[in-house]
Amino acid sequence: MANQHGDFVWYELMSGDADAAQEFYSGLLGWKFKSGDMEGVDYRTFSAGGGDIGGLLQMTEEMTEHGARPCWVGYVHVEDVPAAVSKARDAGATVLVEGHEVPGVGPFAMLQDPEGAPFYVIEDRSGQTSDAFAAHEPRMGHCAWNELMADDPEAAKSFYGDLFGWVAPEEMDMGEMGKYEMLRNGDERDFMFGGLMKRAPEMPVSMWSFYFRLPSIDVAHTFIGQNGGSVLNGPMEIPGGEFIINGVDPQGAMFSVIGPRAEA
Repeated sequence: MANQHGDFVWYELMSGDADAAQEFYSGLLGWKFKSGDMEGVDYRTFSAGGGDIGGLLQMTEEMTEHGARPCWVGYVHVEDVPAAVSKARDAGATVLVEGHEVPGVGPFAMLQDPEGAPFYVIEDRSGQTSDAFAAHEPRMGHCAWNELMADDPEAAKSFYGDLFGWVAPEEMDMGEMGKYEMLRNGDERDFMFGGLMKRAPEMPVSMWSFYFRLPSIDVAHTFIGQNGGSVLNGPMEIPGGEFIINGVDPQGAMFSVIGPRAEA
């Protein structure tokens, strides 16, 4: 099934040390990396099981001087990038990058939502369907869940709903943490792609987290500690019996993984 307006189609890691980041994530998630062949830019794509998932961007000194920091950012497919940028700007978003194009794919732009969470929009004209997000069945190394922590979940739901057509038909009571709303890209879709909840006090800013699937959360926990990463939360059991870890990679980017509690 072709991707539609509002689908997550690509995930990008911005890092201050691409070589070290490649070594860390290939060991943690089994990703295979290759050069993106972009002139003047150190950009590497990564894949798992033959399917492309995202890219690794070596931040330049100029990017760092302008405030860029190591982080994960998701790309959302839109039908018209300029129209999406204009609509987002009118709704209070900040446009960080626009007027650029991925060769062979199409135009893209980088924005921050009204609370400061960064995301990309991209008009994919390649004719290929992205399965970077595994919508219908678990796929090792692919994204299994997209989660937004926002200061004002209702405002965030309105912003993204108007921009992409997202809806939140189901929710869970998280007690003192409030409600956790499940996100679907349109009423007609047969799968949820992520969740929305109020930002926890220990989270410094509103932000997106992307949960990548691996075969053993216990092996991942050990690997993170032995290879320069830090675990902020977990392993924590979630509904359905799987476990998650929220951590920070050796270069300072926050990341999330999901998997069963099973020794590999």
